[in-house]
Amino acid sequence: MALTLPGHSAPAVGFEVPLEMLAACHGRVQHQCETLLRLVTHLQTHGADRPAQEAASAVMRYFDTAARHHHEDEEQDLFPALLESMAGSDAVCLRELTASLCSDHRLLEQRWASLRQRLLQVAEGAASTLADADIPGFVRLYEQHIAREEAELLPMANRLLSDVELDRIGLAMRSRRGVVALTAAIAPQP
Repeated sequence: MALTLPGHSAPAVGFEVPLEMLAACHGRVQHQCETLLRLVTHLQTHGADRPAQEAASAVMRYFDTAARHHHEDEEQDLFPALLESMAGSDAVCLRELTASLCSDHRLLEQRWASLRQRLLQVAEGAASTLADADIPGFVRLYEQHIAREEAELLPMANRLLSDVELDRIGLAMRSRRGVVALTAAIAPQP
């Protein structure tokens, strides 16, 4: 479900193409969701063995950091930039879209907090099942959310945001993750 933006078809995306980076993150979210679904089956057969513990830990690392940053990228940078791009015009549908996506983020975060507790038990080898966790519901909600962002949000951002604004968003994303720009990292120090 990766967004293909004209002129940006590199297999690896970075902060210089923030919309593609956000789309690539959707692919990684989907991969983690697939791991969650496989983990349920694995636990039924093998219990909380070493591979299950490692998978649970990896999923927690991803959703605790990258997924959280992704929501922040959208809410703190992309959504405000889109709303600003529509300043002075009727942006009702855009406000409704961003408010709805923010609401999805809160629901996903609530469901993640509950699911994370169960995964932590698996990661520690203390639980051998996720039967009482609503992993299919969590995955479905993420799939619906991603589909809406890719069908509505990212194409709209691609149409409405200037290169300058996209650069600003990319820099904010880089800063949020503590990534130093390569040119700054290799520049000689005075």
